[in-house]
Amino acid sequence: MTQHAIRIRGARTHNLRHLDIDVPRGQLVVFAGVSGSGKSSLVFDTLAAEAGYQLNETYPPYTRNRLPKWHRPEVAHIDGLSPVVVIDQRRLGGNARSTVGTVTDVWTFLRLLFSRTSTPHVGESSAFSFNDPAGMCPTCSGLGDVVASAVDRFVDPDRSLREGAVLLPGCAPEGYWYSHFAEIGVFPLDTPLRQWDREARDALLYGTEAAGSTADRLPGGYEGVVQRFERIHLRGSEEMSERKKQTIARFTRSEVCPDCRGDRLAEASRSATVLGRTIGEMARTEVAALAELVAEVTEPGVAPVVSALTERLRAMTAIGLGYLHLGRGTATLSGGEAQRIKTLRHLGSSLTEMIYVFDEPTVGLHPHDVSAMTGLLGRLRDKGNCVLVVEHDPAVMAVADQIVEIGPGAGEQGGVLVHQGSFEELRRAGTATATALARRRPVKDAPRTPRGHLTVADASRNNLRHVTADIPTGVLTVLTGVAGSGKTSFAEELVAQHDAVVIDQRPVVGNRRSTPLTYTGIAAAVRTLFARRNGVDAALFSSNSRGGCPGCNGLGTVSSDLAFLEDQETVCETCEGRRFTPEALAYTVGGLTIADIGDLTVHEAVERLPDRAIVRALRHLDDVGLGYLRLGQPLTTLSGGECQRVKIAKELREAAGPALYVLDEPTTGLHLEDIDTLLALLDGLVDRGHTVVLIEHNLDVVRRADWLIDLGPGPGRHGGQLLYQGPVAGITGTATAEALREDGRTAVPSSGGTKGPAAG
Repeated sequence: MTQHAIRIRGARTHNLRHLDIDVPRGQLVVFAGVSGSGKSSLVFDTLAAEAGYQLNETYPPYTRNRLPKWHRPEVAHIDGLSPVVVIDQRRLGGNARSTVGTVTDVWTFLRLLFSRTSTPHVGESSAFSFNDPAGMCPTCSGLGDVVASAVDRFVDPDRSLREGAVLLPGCAPEGYWYSHFAEIGVFPLDTPLRQWDREARDALLYGTEAAGSTADRLPGGYEGVVQRFERIHLRGSEEMSERKKQTIARFTRSEVCPDCRGDRLAEASRSATVLGRTIGEMARTEVAALAELVAEVTEPGVAPVVSALTERLRAMTAIGLGYLHLGRGTATLSGGEAQRIKTLRHLGSSLTEMIYVFDEPTVGLHPHDVSAMTGLLGRLRDKGNCVLVVEHDPAVMAVADQIVEIGPGAGEQGGVLVHQGSFEELRRAGTATATALARRRPVKDAPRTPRGHLTVADASRNNLRHVTADIPTGVLTVLTGVAGSGKTSFAEELVAQHDAVVIDQRPVVGNRRSTPLTYTGIAAAVRTLFARRNGVDAALFSSNSRGGCPGCNGLGTVSSDLAFLEDQETVCETCEGRRFTPEALAYTVGGLTIADIGDLTVHEAVERLPDRAIVRALRHLDDVGLGYLRLGQPLTTLSGGECQRVKIAKELREAAGPALYVLDEPTTGLHLEDIDTLLALLDGLVDRGHTVVLIEHNLDVVRRADWLIDLGPGPGRHGGQLLYQGPVAGITGTATAEALREDGRTAVPSSGGTKGPAAG
């Protein structure tokens, strides 16, 4: 008999405090709570981890070793589980060969269609694969781009050779390569390059073949600066040092392949057509339009292929991804877009009684688009599955069968079940979430006065339609618009045209030794504090140096290689997980050993560490709402929103003169209650003289902006237009204006703004 609940008893993963809960099966359950309260610890690190671990145990060791690794959670007992599917926000792989088409398998069907019906006939489907030697463009190896010398960066035309006009490594007057061009008696040493004639400059850069009449004066075998750079840096086959990689990054740029023009395919494959279009042209067609185009193929022999292809393309459109195209690299997708693509493979599944776990599925979605995602969650539930969602969006809570709130606070103040019931019951519960839901944030009634403006001129990146807009300086500006409307492209143009500090949601580090202690730069100060107080060498208090436990090399854990079984990681028996030698642990400051420092939360450390520099650096983490993090917690365990706030804290610490800050959805991972903290931080940056620009969908943040830039009206080719720029109170006639009105929190008197052509 199928159980009607997942029973969890004694959950104590991370900050969970022996939590007991029955999670109903066959329902849509939303898990809420302030940031750091323990929601993810319960849903992902306890429930999903145990389900994944038990499922893996049913496979033989050889297979198990190739499956995703799950570690058993700290919990007394769980029953009522079934196979789990975790759909998180991790960005899809950064492999240059991975595209929207390949990761969704749509490209496989499209290749098959072309191999059967194209004119002229080319061959098997592998001939249309840019990952197969039979189909890839030989010039770019199927990447669509080539690395080319950025010759304009090679020289400073206002300098002479003797003043170091050639900027490449080794080409300065004291460099190894300087004599190869400066001492051959052909080029003037004291004349700025800008005053040279064209032939002389070409001879310097490109050698004999480009030298014209100067060629006769060049010594035999003379190699131009560009030729030498490409031979050494671009055609070498040896392992590249970090320095060489940096040189290549500085003096090269990625350009569209001159042969395939970005189609990635060999000549025969990129010339074949179906319905009068090449496969490259179809790859550049938006998914929604491509679905209608492919449906026009009527050959009976490929009817199953056409059916499968159109079904997948229409499914992508149904979940708000119709503006993408198949050739788009997966590395360029946002976390929210990646999550929706992962969801695709489950839409047509006939499996039931599954557990689907979603991590903030509305990330990256405009309020206008949220209903498509909630509809998807409902369809998965209605097929007989258990759908569990970690989410802060009230619109998702409103459609849930049940809300579970973990709290009441973050870190050690969380980990307790504070509410379980319907959305209406939650609104009356008096919890942190209930209080935040009841709060009404008004539109800012007195926007700041800009000091000036930065112009983004003729922006045509991706779907932008030659947009020109002014970004006011010294104020908080928010970029809004439906998903795919061009917000990110506009922000990229802003960064390209003006120097800016970009704070995105990518992981801050990938090193398991990196912690808040190391990232904030206070590790050295802590070691110095211990050394000064105890009169010993500071290296004794480094787990990577003299003070590190020899049994685990300062990691605190030991990994055992069990061949074809999963590696077993256990607490080091020598130091019992403390990471330091007994000698290092014998010294204290304020009753704390060096190992105890890692166990302190940021907030505790601010109160207990008697060092002004340490407190000043940590206070910024506390200010961004991360006071619950432990100083020794690996940064690899942080969520995307936490990563972004760590970066904000670092920028608060290092900010000098007035700068332009561009942030990508900083409310990701934030509870409604934490938004005031974020807004206070951003206001603090502005008050210091900085200019802050956000890409944001959260309506509470939109209301507090000094200036609003709204793009649209739709996604992809239906967007890319400037609909409105001005104070928030003046916006009308757009999806953003409608969302603000429907939310019931915005007065919309018209004043001060300007409309773009699509909104007029």
